[in-house]
Amino acid sequence: MLAIVGKFGPRYGATIRKRYAAIEELQRKKQQCPYCKKKSVKRLAKGLWECKSCEKKFALDAYFLTKK
Repeated sequence: MLAIVGKFGPRYGATIRKRYAAIEELQRKKQQCPYCKKKSVKRLAKGLWECKSCEKKFALDAYFLTKK
């Protein structure tokens, strides 16, 4: 989990790096499509998502579609 924030080195403090790592981990996972309900949605850019299964592109939340 913390390998994602290795680029920051010792800067910014441990708590902030842990929070950043949690957000990065969620946004890079495949998420459930609101249309076809399959786990095949990837983030293209901030707020832009694409489902590889039904090939729909849509705009929703910036970092992740659902909180767990």
